[in-house]
Amino acid sequence: MDLDDTICYCFHISKRKIVNFVRVNQPHRASQLSECGGAGSGCGWCVTYLQRFFVESSASGMATRDAVIPNDYAQQRAAYIKAGRGQPATGAIPLPLTQISDQPEFSDDVP
Repeated sequence: MDLDDTICYCFHISKRKIVNFVRVNQPHRASQLSECGGAGSGCGWCVTYLQRFFVESSASGMATRDAVIPNDYAQQRAAYIKAGRGQPATGAIPLPLTQISDQPEFSDDVP
């Protein structure tokens, strides 16, 4: 993931914003990243990523580039939410379609 990719889909927070928040505010705990626009306080999917960015940014002053592809990240978040592990905040980026069964059904029968 690049710096401009979204990490917190609930509150539209990019990796760049999180890294800059750590650099400027120097939080003492990863949980303080929720002060960065509410990151991590929605569905909870991004919490492990926030923790990793906190450790990386605190240790080296910069975040490394992740091997995670943004589309895969979004799909994994969708699976996490569909499994009942979190509830997206109001106004969150919508879940991507993950399966054919997720697509709306259309009928040729018009009343």
